[in-house]
Amino acid sequence: MVDVLAGFFVVWSIILVGMFVGRRKLLGDNARSVLSALTFFVASPALLFETLSKAKLQDVFAAPLLVAAVGAVATATLYLLISRLLLKRKMPETLIGTMSASLANSANLGIPIAVFVLGDANYVAPLLIFQLAFFTPVLLMALDATTSSHRTTPLGFLLLIVRNPMIVGSGLGLLVAGTGWQVPALVMQPIHLIGGAAIPAMLIAFGMSLNGSRPLQASEERRLDTLLASGFKLLIHPLLAYLFARFALGLEDHALFAAVVTSALPTAQNVFVAASRYRTGITVAKDTVLITTVVAVPVLIAVAFLLK
Repeated sequence: MVDVLAGFFVVWSIILVGMFVGRRKLLGDNARSVLSALTFFVASPALLFETLSKAKLQDVFAAPLLVAAVGAVATATLYLLISRLLLKRKMPETLIGTMSASLANSANLGIPIAVFVLGDANYVAPLLIFQLAFFTPVLLMALDATTSSHRTTPLGFLLLIVRNPMIVGSGLGLLVAGTGWQVPALVMQPIHLIGGAAIPAMLIAFGMSLNGSRPLQASEERRLDTLLASGFKLLIHPLLAYLFARFALGLEDHALFAAVVTSALPTAQNVFVAASRYRTGITVAKDTVLITTVVAVPVLIAVAFLLK
């Protein structure tokens, strides 16, 4: 469990740097929005392209991918129905809450936990590829469509794909992986350097947003949404993944443990970036990322205790 704590220590160290930078206003008043834009338009697409271009698709399109897909989609569907039908939230805000409840931190937390706890980074690859190549793009397209000032036509929907840099980066990376084409090192090196800025910039921007605010404040009027999204991410998501993996696919032992651990990862920081970009659900995204990142530590320890 020391390795799990080490992964969270790295994340929280960068978040604390962001809090310090924001509190001292070392980068100016608009630094957070600039960093969020940098990750959305430039760094994240580069990171997604590089990550997916190196994936071995034949190794991940199997049972672990089904667990990642079914667990995330089922969790997202349940949350979306509750938010729309019971809480009566508008669709853009509902979509941010849905992302908060079902999108896992598969990169900067998932990869080190897969290496140090599960013993192999390939255990997180199915979740990573499903989220980056399908689930996140679909949710971002839905956000584009529901925040547009005009009704989206089929042609307009296709144009949304072309205009969304994260979707383009994911699609191109998956295309490279599928064809087996080796991107020249001279081309990949700048992409690698730019993509390397995504996670630290994202975490620093998140840390800057924490100054002067606390999670679950009554004045925000979204306590219930935050608690619901956090509970779904840390409890419902891994539970659904366990049930499907164990009883539908028959996974056991370490394979079952890996499926549940990856599903119990906290909410991805890029949910906050998306909320900032689309200017909706920012409070729910920010608070859910914070709460799940803290509470995921005992949740992952409990998973290990029950399944190992």
